Amino acid sequence: MTLTTFGESHGIAVGGILDGCPAGLFLDMDFIQNELNRRRPGQSDVVSLRNEKDELQIVSGIFEGKTTGAPIAFWVQNHDQHPTDYDEMKDVFRPSHAGFAYDQKYGMYDYRGGGRASARETLARVAGGAIAKLFLKQTGITINAYVSQIGKIVLSQPYTALDLSKTEQNPVRCPDEKVSAEMMDYLTNLRKTGDTTGGVITCIIRNVPSGLGEPVFDKLQANLAKAMLSIPAAKGFDYGSGFAGVSMKGSEHNDPWIYKHDKIATSTNFSGGIQGGISNGEDIYFRVAFKPVATLMQPQQMMSREGKPIEINPQGRHDVCVVPRAVPVVEAMAALVIADHYLWAKAN
Repeated sequence: MTLTTFGESHGIAVGGILDGCPAGLFLDMDFIQNELNRRRPGQSDVVSLRNEKDELQIVSGIFEGKTTGAPIAFWVQNHDQHPTDYDEMKDVFRPSHAGFAYDQKYGMYDYRGGGRASARETLARVAGGAIAKLFLKQTGITINAYVSQIGKIVLSQPYTALDLSKTEQNPVRCPDEKVSAEMMDYLTNLRKTGDTTGGVITCIIRNVPSGLGEPVFDKLQANLAKAMLSIPAAKGFDYGSGFAGVSMKGSEHNDPWIYKHDKIATSTNFSGGIQGGISNGEDIYFRVAFKPVATLMQPQQMMSREGKPIEINPQGRHDVCVVPRAVPVVEAMAALVIADHYLWAKAN
């Protein structure tokens, strides 16, 4: 499946075109809308208070509720734009924003909330990923992500020890009640100071058949990494044992083969379900690190186009931390990658 997105943060609409979805897939619109609701702003006091219903409209590619095999085009209208909040930013470069880089590449930059670089673009990813999820549901593959770290507050338990059904029961999307309360308190206090923070999302993909992925440039983990690092504010990716594996001995890190439930499996899973770039049938699990939100609600030193320093107190409605709203984005991008590899394997 190939997803193309369009639209700007404070433009008329954002949307996308999903090509390559097989014909005959029933599109559960309630499910797709619920996925968008998980991402939308205004969910709590620690995310952007922009008031958008994000009601999806599909304009092509479905007939009588099912996909036709043609490109699926969809869009969501922007209703609560406040472009004037960014008038002061018209001729300045904000720290750690995309403005300067965009200006150097294109000779212009949409300063209204970041324009194309805004995280609002991820709405289209979630819609496309929801369709991919519906396709994968037919195969038994499930994808679940949750917040495992905000700032210095870390959920240290492995995903196998958690009840992931609790992820959606709190605003920060952490499946541990005690840790989620600590995270929420931290974010609430941080908002009062006008500051921001980052965090980590852990994602688990279950029931992936062995054999998905290519041995060299299209390794499964490489495509997952590319997908995750394309998400706004994403700064790091690791899978399986990840960076923690460097401190282990080979005798500790190897995943021994065993015979379990009438099939060959591994007794441990430091490989993260992928070996040689190809799925081995075990759970695929990975983590994505997100930086602190770059827009602070406190005076910031910026630079004018003329190269003069200028101090501005930014306006607008911004998240204290993008991580809770990024959970469905991570799931969506994972679904698109896994669906692609599944279809490639089926075609071959």
